[in-house]
Amino acid sequence: MANLDAFLRTNPRVLQAGPGPILTDGECVLHWMQRAQRGTANAALNLAVHLGDTLGRPVLSVFGLTAHYPSAQRRQYRFLVDGLPETATHLAKRGVPFLVRLGPPDEVVLQLAAEVRPAVVVTDENPLKIGRQWSRLVADGLRCALVVVDADVVVPSSYFPREEYAARTLRPKVHRLWDEYLQPIPDPKAAVPYPSGRLPIGEPIDADALLEKLGVEGIGEAPDYLGGTAEAMRRLRRFLSERLEGYAAERNEPTPYHTTELSAHLHFGHINPLTIALAVRESGAPQADIDSLLEELIVRRELAINFVARNPNYDTLSGCPSWALQTLEKHRADPRPHLYTLDQLESAETHDPLWNAAQREMVRTGRMHNYLRMYWAKKVLEWSPDAETAFHLALDLNDRYEMDGRDPNGYAGIAWAIGGKHDRPWPERPIFGTVRFMSYESTRKKFDSASYIRANARV
Repeated sequence: MANLDAFLRTNPRVLQAGPGPILTDGECVLHWMQRAQRGTANAALNLAVHLGDTLGRPVLSVFGLTAHYPSAQRRQYRFLVDGLPETATHLAKRGVPFLVRLGPPDEVVLQLAAEVRPAVVVTDENPLKIGRQWSRLVADGLRCALVVVDADVVVPSSYFPREEYAARTLRPKVHRLWDEYLQPIPDPKAAVPYPSGRLPIGEPIDADALLEKLGVEGIGEAPDYLGGTAEAMRRLRRFLSERLEGYAAERNEPTPYHTTELSAHLHFGHINPLTIALAVRESGAPQADIDSLLEELIVRRELAINFVARNPNYDTLSGCPSWALQTLEKHRADPRPHLYTLDQLESAETHDPLWNAAQREMVRTGRMHNYLRMYWAKKVLEWSPDAETAFHLALDLNDRYEMDGRDPNGYAGIAWAIGGKHDRPWPERPIFGTVRFMSYESTRKKFDSASYIRANARV
């Protein structure tokens, strides 16, 4: 047991191990699936299997499905439940039964732990406030240890214990480490089968039945936007064969897209970023294109996760740097040439055809091209009475309509656009102060904006 404790303490992917002990008389190892919603290339699941084999215990996996995740709508729930049957199949092949139970995840895990008496519970890290709250409640309510594993980054975030100022401060640290972590993740099978006669009851893992039982309404499903690992892998193969070559030069072009279009699959953990990185690295594409993709996938994405994990105010303007807060305050009373309400923004009823097209794309498809997301949020600042209101409006629309809303990338992107996060001061101008400005004229000239506007002329 001492060796096992030492192993957990020295593993960079283990962010928490405790406060309770590993119970030698526990009946199983319980894997609590949160953000890493997949049965393959999953460091948290792999650790659970390793602990089960070491302790001579079976492994059981559980997912708590709540109908009340903040801001989540029917479209995001559809995407999530689409991936669960496939996850169950992958877990079964690894000798790990998978349960889905409805309810707040912390309550689901504690109730199940009371039924199966685990030696230890292993979960994957969710850096958002709600994920951290669930983990605290579970840790406080368990008799055994809760082990939290960094399963959705390439380089473990334990190496970066403080908030990074910008990509330029994180990049060299990541580059020094990433060769060590750009290695395939094996998918070991559990050595000890779970006794079939003692398996707890869960919901039938059927996407349509789960969605109906949840009863979630709100913004409707996005057509042709499928969740699941198989769909993620299909998109990855398409990117490798059709889009990676030339990515460095064309990634900001939305007509047509040149990106992976995997942000939602990354958000729901249907694919590991490491899987993408390894495939890109081994693709034989020009090095400039490989480097550009890895910069976005690892450096920029993990900078956003660092922001959310280390800044308790990541979801408000107050989480932005002091220089930006000061310059926005200085220009608080500047006249706004246009002011739009939430309803007007939501309905794409502004004077700006490019912004309206981006909003319509998001409403219709559940996505918006990354480059246009920057412009979109900048204009919300320009058309709002103050920066605090702009931050709130942008976050509300992003989280409800984007399939990958409620994600570190979204919080960091809005904080960058409105509050100068991870950026630097620029020449001063009205409303924005020294926060970077983007204009309609300059933005539309950088890609085929006329085609984009025509393609998104209506919802």
